[in-house]
Amino acid sequence: MSELVTGEAVALELRPAKLPSRALAVLLDLAVAVIVYIVVTIGVVAATASLDEAAQTALSIALFVLLLVGGPIAVETLSHGRSLGKLACGLRVVRDDGGPIRFRHALVRGLIGVIEILMTLGVVAVVSSLVSARGRRLGDVFAGTLVVRERVPLARTGFVPPPPPWLAGRFSGLDLSAVPDGLWLAVRQYLTRMQQLDPQVGWSMAERLAADVAAHTGAPAPQGVPPAAYLAAVLQERQTREARRAFGNGGTAGGAATGAGAVGGGGAAAGGPGAYGPPVMPPAAASPPPAPYSERVAPVGSQPAGQVEGDRPSLTPHDVERQGPAPDEVPSDDRPATGFAPPA
Repeated sequence: MSELVTGEAVALELRPAKLPSRALAVLLDLAVAVIVYIVVTIGVVAATASLDEAAQTALSIALFVLLLVGGPIAVETLSHGRSLGKLACGLRVVRDDGGPIRFRHALVRGLIGVIEILMTLGVVAVVSSLVSARGRRLGDVFAGTLVVRERVPLARTGFVPPPPPWLAGRFSGLDLSAVPDGLWLAVRQYLTRMQQLDPQVGWSMAERLAADVAAHTGAPAPQGVPPAAYLAAVLQERQTREARRAFGNGGTAGGAATGAGAVGGGGAAAGGPGAYGPPVMPPAAASPPPAPYSERVAPVGSQPAGQVEGDRPSLTPHDVERQGPAPDEVPSDDRPATGFAPPA
């Protein structure tokens, strides 16, 4: 990238064209200009065959200057720096401040191009482009122009995995105003590349970034939450707040829906709970064994008078229908399935 500063003190990042692409564009422009020059010259010579030799020579020089010098100047002026060869290679001539060129820029480039390209067969242009830090030839230096690339290949932006669903909305009350932009950038870069890192290295980086974020927010990271999941949840919370400030309530609802869709649709495949690991939960306490049926039905000490300890209490039909049959009173084929025992 080449950083240019405009008159309004705005820094522009432009990608200067490399020498091979510029040479190819120049060759295409020269091939088209030479073909047009030959065709026009043949037609003019056939039309002016009656003229003397001096007139034909003057006419040939005029055609040379008009087509091979004036033609590229006119094309670059009218197309704002995009000739046929540059258009095919995705290049464009701009000013040093990034603005479009005008006639005076194209005139200086064309006149000096006759010397460094046509008369020296491009040797001077190649040497000056190799020496220049931004690949400019002498015509660009004197005209104050720069050849840049218009068609920049799209770089694959890193996908930030969404946080696991069990962290949704957990950090809505966290104060994120003190976290600097550089730390947010570091967190985003880590989340986009954490699958490419060594597990131990990635875990240590996540712990360090989580500690930095917690130090700026004033609240410690919650226990049992993996540091990568904590960073992803905090980053999503920041994006949700930015959408709320930019678009209002509609942006908040849309952002929440988008986040939910990302977690539900692509979380498992592209970094859902499996990418961050499950929450670290404390082991559950062992539950006591169930009490015997006799104790659950009638605890010791509550038997009515005359009942032997350990026997079942006498239940009314209403209680039996309400509680259901006892576990050891499974109905058989020779007695009704009503829950009552036949009389002795």
